[in-house]
Amino acid sequence: MATVRTVQVPEGVMVTLNGPNLTVKGPKGMLERNVWYPRVSVTPKEGEVVIATETNKKTVVAMVGTLESHIRNMCRGVTSGYEYHMKVLYSHFPIQLKLQGNRLEIVNFLGEKQPRYATIASGVAAKVGNDEVVLSGIDKELVGNSAANIEHATKIRNRDPRVFQDGIYLVKKA
Repeated sequence: MATVRTVQVPEGVMVTLNGPNLTVKGPKGMLERNVWYPRVSVTPKEGEVVIATETNKKTVVAMVGTLESHIRNMCRGVTSGYEYHMKVLYSHFPIQLKLQGNRLEIVNFLGEKQPRYATIASGVAAKVGNDEVVLSGIDKELVGNSAANIEHATKIRNRDPRVFQDGIYLVKKA
């Protein structure tokens, strides 16, 4: 029994396969990803991309679903993009944020003298407000990793996180 999954390609999006690399071009930009996996075939057709396998092996069938999700996310990214909203929370010491190129500097976190830093991936645009950080880009993986880097930079150490709930947290994905 073969497993076949298809991804519908939206209007204005062009999908090409060059060796193992799948390229998705749309109005917002271009994304490229290596989609090679043993016993899995990825075939771009008119208006859709077909991911198929002939085997019933669990890991291979799971990879078919994974590749389907990646391609669907790439198509959505080049048409509408991704936007993550993060909220800055503090109870006593006001947190100050400074954006320096691809790095977010977090000053006065829990009254610490040394600033903390979070890396923002290239290809992700960051906007810093007084109590909000907005990350946007066309690659879901890069936007999500940048949000995770910011949350990780404000991790509470050596204190009870139930009492000290300060930090920068993801509140909305769009």
